Amino acid sequence: MPETAGKHYSHAARMRVITGILLCILLAALDQTVVLPAIPQMAATLHGGVQLSWVVAAYLLTATATTPIYGKLSDQLGRRAVLAPAICLFMLASIACACAQTVPELVAARALLGIGGGALFAVPQAAVADVVPPRERGRYQAWFAGTWAFSSVAGPIAGGLVTQHLSWRWIFWGNLPLGLCALGLSWRGLAGLVPAGARARIDYAGALLLMLSVAAVLLALSGGGEDFPWVSWQLAGIIAAGAGGFALLVWQQRRTAAPLLPGRLLATGGFRAVLAIAFLNAAAMFGAIFLLPLLLQWVFHASAASAGLELVPFLATTTAGAFMAGQITRVTGRTRNVLASGLGLSAVAFLPMAVIPMQGALTLPVAISAAFGIGIGMIMPSSLVAAQNQAPYAQVGAATGTLLLARAMGGAFGATCAGALLALAADAPAGFRWGFLACAALQAIATAVALRMADVPLRTTLDAVPAAAGE
Repeated sequence: MPETAGKHYSHAARMRVITGILLCILLAALDQTVVLPAIPQMAATLHGGVQLSWVVAAYLLTATATTPIYGKLSDQLGRRAVLAPAICLFMLASIACACAQTVPELVAARALLGIGGGALFAVPQAAVADVVPPRERGRYQAWFAGTWAFSSVAGPIAGGLVTQHLSWRWIFWGNLPLGLCALGLSWRGLAGLVPAGARARIDYAGALLLMLSVAAVLLALSGGGEDFPWVSWQLAGIIAAGAGGFALLVWQQRRTAAPLLPGRLLATGGFRAVLAIAFLNAAAMFGAIFLLPLLLQWVFHASAASAGLELVPFLATTTAGAFMAGQITRVTGRTRNVLASGLGLSAVAFLPMAVIPMQGALTLPVAISAAFGIGIGMIMPSSLVAAQNQAPYAQVGAATGTLLLARAMGGAFGATCAGALLALAADAPAGFRWGFLACAALQAIATAVALRMADVPLRTTLDAVPAAAGE
């Protein structure tokens, strides 16, 4: 067992780690949305429009596909040893983005930016598990929920201001000082954390298969109905490639001596249940994030600026829900009832959105969004803690990366389904009603999964059952 697993960290030591990694999370989260307001100026500058959706998609694809890889590598090599080179890659890719002269160059640079960004998502969450026992982790989750909420609001606002007053290229130049600060803070904050798992041969074949398979699935979800018709040979080929890639990955993981994914952990029902909950909750959350601003603009005739501001209550209550869930799990030492309660609350809160009058003031839909935001927020930290609690100490990074992958794929699935329901509906109000009903159904299914889970107590120490050999 690594030395870190048996240590006790004071609150000050824990906060040194947390403050060291918060800027990493902020940096990665901002780059998901900061480019959205800049896309029209990019199209004018680079003389391209059709391919510009890939400026957003390329980052999300590579960042999502690499999170489990970084989680596993940080178990073997150490959190700081993996995070520092990834931040350097992130900054180099930012320079490439700022200097791009064509759309393909910018897309390629954004894909490279996502490869660095994957570590900024996965490694910080695993580092927290190195110093904070599962039962105490909820005490600190509000920091992460607040960072995500802030980035969701600040990203589009900052991107719009920079684009309007300077140039879209300064969005990427701005990553450099933030990246340097993140590198310095994380280097200091993660000092002393030893690798959780034994050094082993890196599963490069598994990493490549995972990246290609995830990219194919996300490409199908994001491109269906937009870049390709839903019934087309192109989309069928992408789906077949993704399915074939996952089949090869399963076969390869069973044969290799050092598998990339935590095979024995994935074989346990409790861990699979947490992954399902994370997937379904993310699908409902991103479905709502996709539908809500469009509802306010298309049906309630709010301006784009007003619709953006009206998202603040939803984002604020997700932060409040995360904090509340953290306090409850800290007192009770269990997560099942918190998961079931949050999922059930959001499932019920989504239903009024399907029946409210599609006219009048914004007060009612905004208030309802604040209600289901509480339930969604309760799930985000609780599912992560539940997953890490079931993982042996040497697999915490791999478990964290796998859960983040499930979340990302769930988010892509939810946003795609919401868009498809809007497109297929007879009119816009009907599309929104069906979309929010789908969100309620997803949360209801997740509630049933949570209620069937074993109510496993959260550990009060960092120690865990050692990982099996070869894991």
